[in-house]
Amino acid sequence: MLKFFKHNMETISGIEIYPILSLLIFFFFFVGLYFWVFTYNKEKMEQLSDLPFSEGTSDEFLNL
Repeated sequence: MLKFFKHNMETISGIEIYPILSLLIFFFFFVGLYFWVFTYNKEKMEQLSDLPFSEGTSDEFLNL
């Protein structure tokens, strides 16, 4: 079964770019996510983490 897919993939010209492209998208997504998490506003993060324990209404969530 693997021979069938391997043979078909070898006959397509330019197919070798797709694994490289998917790896680059994966890499840059997680690098961007890493920087976003570590540069996010700490006060806003604490406010969001206390949200489930606050006794206010759900309108507080919309005013963040």
